[in-house]
Amino acid sequence: MNICIMGAGAWGTALAIHFAQHRHRVTLWSRNPQHAAAMQAERSNTGYLKGFPFPDALAVSSSPGHIPHPDLVIIATPVAGLRESLQHMRAWGWADVPLLAACKGFEQNSGLLPQQVAAAELPGHSRIGLLSGPSFAQELARQLPCAVTLASADGAWIDHLAAELNSPVLRLYANHDPVGVAVGGAVKNVMAIATGIADGLEYGMNARAALITRGLAEINRLALSLGAQTTTLLGLAGVGDLILTCTGSLSRNRQVGLKLAEGKSLPDILAELGHVAEGVYTIREAAAQARRCSVEMPITFILNDLLDGKIAVREVAEQLMGRRVRNESA
Repeated sequence: MNICIMGAGAWGTALAIHFAQHRHRVTLWSRNPQHAAAMQAERSNTGYLKGFPFPDALAVSSSPGHIPHPDLVIIATPVAGLRESLQHMRAWGWADVPLLAACKGFEQNSGLLPQQVAAAELPGHSRIGLLSGPSFAQELARQLPCAVTLASADGAWIDHLAAELNSPVLRLYANHDPVGVAVGGAVKNVMAIATGIADGLEYGMNARAALITRGLAEINRLALSLGAQTTTLLGLAGVGDLILTCTGSLSRNRQVGLKLAEGKSLPDILAELGHVAEGVYTIREAAAQARRCSVEMPITFILNDLLDGKIAVREVAEQLMGRRVRNESA
């Protein structure tokens, strides 16, 4: 299969390395010609995923004219770059090429999920899917075992694609609930920031478990209000991704929470990370979605207040613990 991966950050590069090692011909596209030229010359991506050489089956380009017509496009940019990437696809004559969005979050201002952005930019295109689940780029690039979800409303196509792309290293599960998969992938980053704050303030493992569990309840409430299926959030794109992002040392969103607990400012934290932490942008969009849907999301709302400067970082737990007593299943 000819695969074009748009977005040469850590995750896009890891996916490109993986699929090129498993019988596919892959082109990794970067919008930056200098970055593409450096990767091609060095046969690695030292800026975002240092230490992982490119397989022979992996080409690099910044020009669509040098990319073979793909059988599949995977967009692995941050959500902020998704719409522009889709517009490139349309301009390049790829508007009907099967597409997987491998980004997680709500589009800022519109509040749209990735598959909704894709549907708006590529009207009439039915083979639009998501790639989501518990996955760190470095571990996939090292070819450590991983399992993720492919989701689409086109069930027959996504079932076939999961079988086509499955490998002994990356196990793929097909899912027909893209709303649930997208919401799970987006809001787990919010909960990772909250968990990082709790860990940074040394609140202990009891608090961490409580935040993860109540965070899953918030994700589930929002997802169901948007039309998702309950079982989806119990799978890889829900609880699986939530656990990894809240506890894994490679989680950028958890790192944001840890650094907030140290008293660092958000701009300094993001500059220090050098990578996008989607949860920072998802907090406001998830809170706005929850209010539109009349969904209770206290962790998200309190983090939103924190980002707006309405409360201090040490008040987050105090406000959560001081909420009125309620039934757990409510």
